[in-house]
Amino acid sequence: MTTNKFFKSLLFALTIGINSFGFCIQESAAYPVFAQQNYSNPRAANGKLACANCHLNEKAIEVEAPQAVLPNSVFEVEIKVPYDTNKKQIGANGKQADLNVGGILILPEGFKLAPKNQIPEEVKAKNKGVFISPYSTEFDNILVVGPIAGKTHQELIFPVISPDPAKNSDVKYLTYPFYAGGNRGRGQVYPTGEKSNVNVFTAPQAGQISEIVTAEKGDFNVVIVNSTGNKASATVPAGLNLIVKQGDIVKADQALNADPNVGGFGQEESEIVLQDPSRIIGYLVFCFSVLLTQITLVLKKKQFEKVQAAELNF
Repeated sequence: MTTNKFFKSLLFALTIGINSFGFCIQESAAYPVFAQQNYSNPRAANGKLACANCHLNEKAIEVEAPQAVLPNSVFEVEIKVPYDTNKKQIGANGKQADLNVGGILILPEGFKLAPKNQIPEEVKAKNKGVFISPYSTEFDNILVVGPIAGKTHQELIFPVISPDPAKNSDVKYLTYPFYAGGNRGRGQVYPTGEKSNVNVFTAPQAGQISEIVTAEKGDFNVVIVNSTGNKASATVPAGLNLIVKQGDIVKADQALNADPNVGGFGQEESEIVLQDPSRIIGYLVFCFSVLLTQITLVLKKKQFEKVQAAELNF
């Protein structure tokens, strides 16, 4: 158990380092791999993926994968995370930044990330600047990627190798479900449970806004006085647009700023068939026999028609 925790922590640190420095991702980026620290399995019993706990907005994604694959073969699963590239997000520092994207792919057991020497050069070229890693040493069939620049990577390609039932008795020639998720932009909640600055901040009580003080770092401190004279304050992080002003009457839980969130998370599920090559050969043999039978019948019919015509002429 201690060794597994060590490797999980090491994998997490390496992923953060590569994504943050290797690809020059800004500090404002969202990290799908944060789920590793809080969820041993990122898919809950109700089917919800862990990423949805931080990325509260729903945004659609698309998943493309082959319908069937042969054992020990390399194929691609593509997660499309579309969004308007003209949109900006609020960074952790309160400044405008480009959106980042990330993804997670939960494959059937036995399926895993393809070895580098088996990945086609075309796929390597498409994935330049993208680091895909297993979710953990325990779940090498779960793959995560991100954060990466959304403007150039709205299509996340996962090169996957299928298992071979001849080498692994636990794998059968069956139809297997798989699950995919993709997010664009930062999450509204940190893994610790704290709100990020990509949120709508609300009034702690009903009353009148007596003052709005701007802190040195740009945060807004909104002070509200209720009918009994009690004061309560709310802090709105820097970079957000206030929609209230001093003297306004507000209700409890009324929004103090415009919603800054332009991103969101989406998940889809699909199926893939691990196909037995002998079934394909059998199917081809069957099709060939049917075709041969049809040709034989046509030739026999032509022969019969010739014989019948000859008898009539005689």
